[in-house]
Amino acid sequence: MGESFDLDAPDHFTAGAVGVPGERLFYLQARQRRRLVTLKSEKEQVRGLADYLAGLLVRHPGAAGSAPHDLDLLEPVDPAWTVASLAVGYDEERDRILVEASELLEEEEGDVGHVEGEPAVARFRITRVQATAFVERARALVRAGRPLCPMCSQPKDPDGHVCPRSNGHVVR
Repeated sequence: MGESFDLDAPDHFTAGAVGVPGERLFYLQARQRRRLVTLKSEKEQVRGLADYLAGLLVRHPGAAGSAPHDLDLLEPVDPAWTVASLAVGYDEERDRILVEASELLEEEEGDVGHVEGEPAVARFRITRVQATAFVERARALVRAGRPLCPMCSQPKDPDGHVCPRSNGHVVR
């Protein structure tokens, strides 16, 4: 079980990826004062969070403030734990978006279906400006991945891939 985090007003909130397309590791990261929280996530979690935040921003337009300039991952990129699920809420009173991540707990060895303890939780209350910047950054990260096969929409490796819609032929 990992440590839980509650960042009430982070000054840095971003997503990032390390590695080459097809082998990248994705992260969510936030910082408040000197407290840096990095969580390992899946590409689809980053994409889903960006899509959801984009929809939320349509319902709550008018973000005021200057957009963050540097959305790169901050060093050290040392994840506290891996994200299992994400939830989003909107606090109208404080005009903040709550992003909540829950920890992925591994099953005990030899104890299939049994997980010990409660998962850690990380809560980040971000501004609409930070959410807008996150959406743009996350979408750019996702686009920077491997190209998709036009026939099956699966990612292609540099040498192509065996497409299920092409009778097992390699699509380049």
